Amino acid sequence: MSETVLDHIRLRAREHPDARAWTARDKQGGVRSATYAELLTRVDGFAARLRSEGFQPGDRIGLVAPQGAGFVEAALGILQVGGCLVPIPDDTGAAALEAFSARASLHGRVTVASDGALASGPRSAAAALDGLGDAAFRGLAPAYLRFTSGTTHRRKGVILGHARILERLAAANRGLGIGPEDRVLWLLPMAHHFVVSILLYLRFGATLLLPGSSLAREVLDFASSEGATVTYASPYHYNLLAKDGGAARLDDVRLAISTAEGLRPEIARSFEQRFGLPLRQALGIIEVGLPVIDLGEPEPGALGTPLPDYEVWLRGEDGRPIGDSGPERTGEICIRGPGLFDAYLEPWTPSAALLDPDGFRTGDQGWFDAGGRLHLAGRRANRINMAGMKFFSEEVEAVLDALPGIRRSRVSARQHAHLGEIPVAELELEEGAPAPERKALLAHCRAQLPSYKVPRAFDVVAALPLTATGKLERSPGFEGDR
Repeated sequence: MSETVLDHIRLRAREHPDARAWTARDKQGGVRSATYAELLTRVDGFAARLRSEGFQPGDRIGLVAPQGAGFVEAALGILQVGGCLVPIPDDTGAAALEAFSARASLHGRVTVASDGALASGPRSAAAALDGLGDAAFRGLAPAYLRFTSGTTHRRKGVILGHARILERLAAANRGLGIGPEDRVLWLLPMAHHFVVSILLYLRFGATLLLPGSSLAREVLDFASSEGATVTYASPYHYNLLAKDGGAARLDDVRLAISTAEGLRPEIARSFEQRFGLPLRQALGIIEVGLPVIDLGEPEPGALGTPLPDYEVWLRGEDGRPIGDSGPERTGEICIRGPGLFDAYLEPWTPSAALLDPDGFRTGDQGWFDAGGRLHLAGRRANRINMAGMKFFSEEVEAVLDALPGIRRSRVSARQHAHLGEIPVAELELEEGAPAPERKALLAHCRAQLPSYKVPRAFDVVAALPLTATGKLERSPGFEGDR
């Protein structure tokens, strides 16, 4: 196998075996940690176990694990055997888990229990993805497969090889500047965020700080006691921290990065007032990496400026670049640079067929201000973003529409003071069908969907509006976020 991120983590372990790789606080307040040498010992032990169960390089291995060090160690163990890591949210229901496994054509799954116990294997047969017996897939030296929240109604499986991961980590860190002296406070869900974050921190020798709670007071106490120098979280988390009325500070923090969803100016202002520290917004895209970070003078509403390794340009309707852009003159955001994805899962589509000549076309409209900062002009009308976890309404509607008695459903976003957006559902019933009980609706959704996708409200309506072509009409102003 060619060079991988684990080679760099091993170098750190050899040169500084006693350097801390992670420190975690449990829900009871206890603190434990592991050095880089200890981390690699555990990773190697788990990798040996996977090999004994028949797993091979290029196998697609699902990982179901709660937030924490167990997730990190199991993920690295999968990479160590040359497997392709496929993260799965640990609150995925049994039926949805089997459907996900089939769609990703997994060769097996690894499960980490809440107490850290590992369950895995043995390896099983899996259908090939590429029409070539998986030869093209394995030829990518695949390391990571994750399904997007989507730029179409169908979620896409994005495949990254080891080489692409190393490229995007190097490009991102030319902006972030993460190093061995850094202690990174981590608050995002690992099943959704892992490559240009957890792998980046370990690649460049930093220490992961893993709190046992998302409660503001406990997070701040942990960050203060461990001397956090970098925070990486969503606006949802920063909003909670800003509202804390205690005396705890973040005096050692040099960089506070906000990602996963758009940063509202009022959250940025309240956080800076509380801690005297500006929030830096970053644009992360699974197909691309971290191409844009707000590292200059913070500008409310701006995504930031493109990092040096990336070319970010605006494509007009005629396919030509838009030079003089602004709020009233926008273009599709397109990105060229290192570390762009290798392929889509289904239908099997190597990225070369999609990236030439425009680079990655995000499908989002944007514009540049006079300072060269990129702004997002519009949100896709069917995306919901709850506390940084994004999904499409159609995913939830498909589950609701399968219930007997429901003719059609419409799921939309409702603004929430703390979570940003929450999903709510409207139901049109078949003629004569009784209204389903809320308890039954919740049970059905929870069996098929992760908890964050389950609607918080269900309203029965006489009829849902349709367009002239018979498609479901979306509510005016119904928006999601990147």
